[in-house]
Amino acid sequence: MADTPRVLVFSTINISDPGIDLAGSRHLEYPATVQTMALPCSSGLKPSWLVHALESGFEGVFVASDGEECAYLPDCAERTAQIIDRAQALMSERGIPAQRLKMAALCSVCAEPFANYMREFSATLTGLRAPAPVG
Repeated sequence: MADTPRVLVFSTINISDPGIDLAGSRHLEYPATVQTMALPCSSGLKPSWLVHALESGFEGVFVASDGEECAYLPDCAERTAQIIDRAQALMSERGIPAQRLKMAALCSVCAEPFANYMREFSATLTGLRAPAPVG
């Protein structure tokens, strides 16, 4: 497990979090190093929070957005995409690869897509690691 990247997932209480819970209750395989933090709406995230997570030891941050199903804002997906863009600009200033931050819409029954996203994201993050020195 120590070789598996730590991933912080920001999920939404009403839509994406139930899908993530379903992945667990169905015992779908995804890395055990994935941690979730639920919030009402992904458009309430601050770019600095995403960068802070990366600077605090998480190798990746995944934003599980409601997409077009958000109960709070009709333009939630667009707002969240703008937050991701601003966070990636901050990451670039700090030399953090943009691939360490990912966003995808996740519905309340999207257990398999969530597990797939986590496996794929973990593989991407593992590939971003510096090779071990030889010698």
